[in-house]
Amino acid sequence: MPLWDLAFEYWPQLLSGTIVTVEQFLLASVLTIVISVIFGLGRLSDNLIARGASIGYIEFFRGTSLLVQLYWIFYVLPVFGISLDKFSAGFVAIALNSGAYGAELVRGGIKSVPKGQWEAAFALSMSPLKRMFRIILPQAMVMILPSWGNLLIEVLKATALVSLIAVADLMYESQAINLNTYLSAQAFGTALIIYYVLARFILTPAVRLLESKLRLKLSRH
Repeated sequence: MPLWDLAFEYWPQLLSGTIVTVEQFLLASVLTIVISVIFGLGRLSDNLIARGASIGYIEFFRGTSLLVQLYWIFYVLPVFGISLDKFSAGFVAIALNSGAYGAELVRGGIKSVPKGQWEAAFALSMSPLKRMFRIILPQAMVMILPSWGNLLIEVLKATALVSLIAVADLMYESQAINLNTYLSAQAFGTALIIYYVLARFILTPAVRLLESKLRLKLSRH
């Protein structure tokens, strides 16, 4: 059976799986950004506890496998009284793992902002919080956006792992189609194309558009 015939016959399953994949990606991305900013700033904090906790989190989640983290969150945490449904466990695990990498991007971006910008913000008598979010962080984000684009693509690809805890995403549906038809090349080939389209023609242009808008906004200010 040609690939397009399989895609036409099983399009409801493929569409359903793609929607779940996009939902996982969006939720994981939002949580990744929040975690990255919190722990990236914590990594630069003068507070020893905040800095130590941030370093511990970053080292732990970067140094262990996402798959193991996913299994721990879904299968082991309930032993300690913390239960997450499979959908939530999926995007939370991905975000915790990706957030560790994102925190280092945020830290590097902040450190790369020219010293003169820090001095100018300080001369305006801004509070540390206002200085960070009004002056430093916007400039840092422009510099790290290309790296963020790569990280978000990794987040998208990581969503395929949630099929291992029975989340009905694109990979889960592709495996189901394969078990039904034994047409591995067509089933997983279709999934491959869908992942590529999402990454290359939707996510990448969106990141580039955001980068150009941020640069334009900063140049006006």
